[in-house]
Amino acid sequence: MTRTAIALGLAASLCLGACAQQPDKIDASYVSPNTYRGMSCQQMAAERSELQRKVKDLSASQKSAANTDAVATGLAMMLFFPAAIAIASTKDSEPALSSAKGHLDAVTARMKAQGCPLTS
Repeated sequence: MTRTAIALGLAASLCLGACAQQPDKIDASYVSPNTYRGMSCQQMAAERSELQRKVKDLSASQKSAANTDAVATGLAMMLFFPAAIAIASTKDSEPALSSAKGHLDAVTARMKAQGCPLTS
């Protein structure tokens, strides 16, 4: 096997492992609904609204990063090996998005348990 083939194989595995995931593929991290115990329905509704906004914003950022990574990976694989460097420059929001989704699930569960009305 030539050095070029080995280098390309290694680059491909690094590129594929470094790619940001699409936001719909990111699972919520577990957050206990008890985190929101003691809050009123109004307080939880405000928190839920803020979390929905945060999930939406982080999802947009993550989608952009995932799309950029996909393009850079394609270029690196097919045309230009140094394009793989662009993959490392995208901001992966996966941990923050997973956490925000988890908190949104938790506050929603707590609201349901307390009989609070859920608005979109």
